[in-house]
Amino acid sequence: MIDNFNNDLRRIRAMAFGLHDIVIWVLILIFFSSSAIIGGGDLKLSFLGATGLVIIMFLVGAAVEVIIEAIKHLKGLGTLSGFITNGPEALCLIVGLAAGDILFAASTPLGSNVMNPLMLVFAAMITGGLALTVRTKPGYTLTCIALTASLAVSFPFIPQNLYIIWLVIGVLVTIPLFIKRPAEPGRNNEKHEFSRLWFFPAFILLILAGYILDPVVSFTAEQSHAPKGVIGFFVLASLTSWPEFKSTLSLLRRGNPLAAILNITVSNITNIWLAVIGVLIHLL
Repeated sequence: MIDNFNNDLRRIRAMAFGLHDIVIWVLILIFFSSSAIIGGGDLKLSFLGATGLVIIMFLVGAAVEVIIEAIKHLKGLGTLSGFITNGPEALCLIVGLAAGDILFAASTPLGSNVMNPLMLVFAAMITGGLALTVRTKPGYTLTCIALTASLAVSFPFIPQNLYIIWLVIGVLVTIPLFIKRPAEPGRNNEKHEFSRLWFFPAFILLILAGYILDPVVSFTAEQSHAPKGVIGFFVLASLTSWPEFKSTLSLLRRGNPLAAILNITVSNITNIWLAVIGVLIHLL
């Protein structure tokens, strides 16, 4: 049993990161440290925060790989992964509602709807599957991404007395998108390389790591005086979409572009639903 446990750990470490992860981690350390030096921030705290981000990103990557490995035999893998990777956003929604801050509660899940499609493109480029991904259900993919991203971007600009209208539109748009999502193949017969019992600790780890990712990003950005412009936004938004990126990358590596697309589109749809729930609770 101990040998099996150790073998599982070695497989998890092997799946959790590759060369591109190491490159991204190094760039994160360089970015925030350079921002602190140029912007007059606290270099030590910036480097500490960036190091924390690297650790969290590694944990997220490991958790995502284990989860997908554990459920890859199930029908609807892309849909399931889209729901699962939204666990951290759901937790942030609950915390925001408990604090009485509806804008924070809703904007947390909505914030990744613009970045998620870019994560899909980035993951497809890394795996060499961009052409195949683009050819896989392009009509549905573009329609779903455009509508869910538009709903997310419009929310911060809507006055509270019009929230109910946004809520209704969000429901009327996303329910048909979910129902009309492309059907995925049935169960596959791939051999499982380690125990499926890892699913539950991996899921808990994903929720906790994803939840603390956002405040650690905010802390590091504040201490480093990271630029508020396009580059800063892109870096910070990319970090908070890391769970979706890792799950998409994992699915593409397994040669499943449809599941990767559904992982992103279902994640975007779920983000709208989470915001709708938050707005409804706030209004009631």
